[in-house]
Amino acid sequence: MTPAISTPRRGDDDRRVTCIACGETLDRDDAREYDKHGDRWSREGKAFEYLCKPCHRECCHQNRDGLEETLIAAGAGRTDRKTFLRQFCDLVAEDGDSNRTER
Repeated sequence: MTPAISTPRRGDDDRRVTCIACGETLDRDDAREYDKHGDRWSREGKAFEYLCKPCHRECCHQNRDGLEETLIAAGAGRTDRKTFLRQFCDLVAEDGDSNRTER
């Protein structure tokens, strides 16, 4: 008889995640991966955040090309709300203008 080989189990911390929208802690299998860069299929070197299934259903699943870069350029998380919104609107308006002239 061959001896049983024990495989290391992932720790509970690896199997429990927190929803970034509502803060609920849940099993990883019951969550959906969220990639703030919008490319969840390119997995190399990434650490994903997670959403519970109800919060994931409420998300807008439209194309987000360039959104993260625009948020960063507008100062998301680094400036006050009024300044961020003004800068974000200016950047989106500029992008809209350049898209209209490229067509």
